[in-house]
Amino acid sequence: MPNLKDLKTRIESVKNTRKITKAMQMVAAAKLRRAQEAAEAGRPYADRMNAVMANLAGASAGAEGAPKLLAGSGDDKVHLLVVATSERGLCGGFNSSIVKMARAKAAELLADGKTVKMLTVGKKGREQLKREYADIMIDHVDLSDVKRLGYVNAQGIATDVVDRFNAGEFDVATIFYNKFETVMSQIPTELQLIPAKFEAQEGAEAPFYEYEPGEDEILAELLPRALATQVFTALLENGASEQGARMSAMDNATRNAGEMIDKLTIVYNRSRQAAITNELIEIISGAEAL
Repeated sequence: MPNLKDLKTRIESVKNTRKITKAMQMVAAAKLRRAQEAAEAGRPYADRMNAVMANLAGASAGAEGAPKLLAGSGDDKVHLLVVATSERGLCGGFNSSIVKMARAKAAELLADGKTVKMLTVGKKGREQLKREYADIMIDHVDLSDVKRLGYVNAQGIATDVVDRFNAGEFDVATIFYNKFETVMSQIPTELQLIPAKFEAQEGAEAPFYEYEPGEDEILAELLPRALATQVFTALLENGASEQGARMSAMDNATRNAGEMIDKLTIVYNRSRQAAITNELIEIISGAEAL
């Protein structure tokens, strides 16, 4: 059994850890509110953009002269997996769930004889994937210096992906991220970016628009923006999911630290009581011997 000094030192250490986890929980809660508001505010715009693009793409799909981003390269031999994770850890299984889905997709494609390339967004996903897929990683996007995520960040990623597609580096591009549902629930999501797929929401009435100069011209102009919007939506959902997962993880860590302090305090008190009892027995035994 450890002595009283060791127990007291360990109790103080766990108390200090609890202070840190509690502070991180409060910071994550403050960031979660802003991130959740940003994600929820972006959903109506993304849904409307998706509805417009679904209307335009429905008329152009399969037709001659359809934009390459919509029609694809005509093959699916080379796949680009865009894995979006966080720059920082201590957020439970947030990053692991995304990486697990990306690994499963990569293994499936490789088993089918496809060529797989990876582009990572966020340091934590890159750290996990480079152990196994370092040879197929073609680039990494570092957002650690970004204080507040903006559309320009997503546009940079989307432009890079489109440029690589136009250069013939891949045939299909898919992004992996976590969709925010609640603080306790984040859903790992796989979304195909190229060839672009747009599906109107179920039960939603398809809007009617008149286009000028023409549907094909507008579709070619809007496709890169729609791709950037999908990436931006994924990053916003990831941001809210990350803070929700971190808040939940730090709350659990704080509770566990409290339980450990209680258990160590009981052991400390029992050990102290036993030490006092032994000292009294020694004093009484010495007095009786005299």
